[in-house]
Amino acid sequence: MTSFDELVEEGAAAPVEGWDFSWFAGRATEERPPWGYARLMGRRMATAEAGLDVQTGGGEVLAAIPEAPPRLAATESWPPNVAVARRNLAPLGGTVYEVADDADLPFAAESFDLVVSRHPTLTRWDEIARVLRPGGTYLSQQIGNGTMRELTVAMMGPVPAGTARDPHRAVAAAREAGLTVVNLREAALRAEFFDVGAVVHFLRKVIWTVPGFTVEAYRDQLRAVHERIRAEGAFVAWSRRFLVEATKPALRGPA
Repeated sequence: MTSFDELVEEGAAAPVEGWDFSWFAGRATEERPPWGYARLMGRRMATAEAGLDVQTGGGEVLAAIPEAPPRLAATESWPPNVAVARRNLAPLGGTVYEVADDADLPFAAESFDLVVSRHPTLTRWDEIARVLRPGGTYLSQQIGNGTMRELTVAMMGPVPAGTARDPHRAVAAAREAGLTVVNLREAALRAEFFDVGAVVHFLRKVIWTVPGFTVEAYRDQLRAVHERIRAEGAFVAWSRRFLVEATKPALRGPA
């Protein structure tokens, strides 16, 4: 039986670059949202003229589209991810720009007929609206309030759930930017961690779950989680996701 220290060491040594979760195979599971974001995004990219993926991570999801539009661009803020994304998107002819998550997008107004984003840390709705062409679409799968709260509480104790990631706030922000929300769906998804090494790797990779997480600072809490997994078979948490689709009104023709 692998010891607590060995499991923690494995989780601490695993690379966190990119947005590939294959390392968790056999060690953790998470339900997928019923709407199938990757499939939806792939269909729209196949018919787009110019597509943009905001906060692409390592470009893994975008790289799986069946057909790339004539112009394909992506942004990413974390330099190690930028390098991974450029490798992943090169076969599609995609160009990756290093852009801070809260910065203006480095594109002219009305540059894209499709903008997508999976799990953005924040959404600059004003910039999304600016770079969309009239009649264009923004499609995004976002993280909802209270995602993985069980892990956060296990590490940090009781903390407010917050409201920043409320889907209805996203709808209001989209409308304020001049977009029309045409689809909003929500889901709660069961996640299970089967060893504490998977917990360590997840907290290192998904850094907003426990801000400032380090193994040294949270060793006692990790040991408690380890004992809970040994007793119960898994640590169960719930992720919240919502899908939002918004369009930019088309220009009206002459009367």
